[in-house]
Amino acid sequence: MALVTTKKMFEKAYKGHYSIGAFNINNMEIIQGVVNGAKAKNSAVILQCSASAMKYAGPKYLKAMVDAAVEDTGIDIALHLDHGPDFEAVKLCIETGFTSVMFDGSHLDYEDNVSQTKQVVEYSHSHGVVVEAELGVLAGIEDEVSASDHIYTDPEQAVDFVNRTGVDSLAIAIGTSHGAFKFPPNFKPKLRFDILEKIQENLPNFPIVLHGASAVDPKAVETCNKYGGNIADAKGIPIDMLRKASSMAVCKINMDTDLRLSMTAAIRKTFGDSPKVFDPRKYLGAGRDAIQKVVEDKIDNVLGSSNSLEELI
Repeated sequence: MALVTTKKMFEKAYKGHYSIGAFNINNMEIIQGVVNGAKAKNSAVILQCSASAMKYAGPKYLKAMVDAAVEDTGIDIALHLDHGPDFEAVKLCIETGFTSVMFDGSHLDYEDNVSQTKQVVEYSHSHGVVVEAELGVLAGIEDEVSASDHIYTDPEQAVDFVNRTGVDSLAIAIGTSHGAFKFPPNFKPKLRFDILEKIQENLPNFPIVLHGASAVDPKAVETCNKYGGNIADAKGIPIDMLRKASSMAVCKINMDTDLRLSMTAAIRKTFGDSPKVFDPRKYLGAGRDAIQKVVEDKIDNVLGSSNSLEELI
């Protein structure tokens, strides 16, 4: 097996009314937890790296660990750049061996987003790599991505953007938000399914992506806080809304915060219950196992991709 692009993953997901999970990775334990969960559920998976993850771990280290995961598990894995800030970041990832890249020009004015995305698409396609772009703005903070205001995606503009850039998938803004503190404590989340339906109608069979789609498990937050954390008022997207989106045109759902919370909760609990522990394998292993459980739960209850795996070329 080798790393694959998301092209056939998304084709199958669209027809099957489910999504592929895109999980952010930073180290070996996160990679192992994610791929072990995907293998247990016989699901393809996307491992994605932000710019800050590459600064932390190094793109070559991350690529080597992902190659090992492919060889060890035999499942279909795409390696994706998440929120690529510029052409140079995209080029570096392609040269490193990534199979999918995202160029995030959502902060640019529309015409600049179109022109720069088109440049990325032309270069990436010439190297056999698929491209995700973004239209609309998600509020919230995650790594280098930050926005205070939410701007919903315009369905008509989405059609124009896809036709002019040639992107392979499009991240849209319908009410999700980056980070763990997505909404005020008493705010009731609402996704604009009317926008998603209109885009699906105007762009049939085209894969849509949701960013900022962590559910922010209250139990993980509670455990973090019980063992010395201070994660107040964290709130995520309801699972039923995400499952509905994944049964429509959404073929990729990004989840990072839920992995961070589960790993941190498990590590904090290990230190709290066993304060003499200093072997990293003890607490990082607990974090890895917690991530696997989260991924299995997402595949069953959010993505719907269990038992969907087949060889992709």
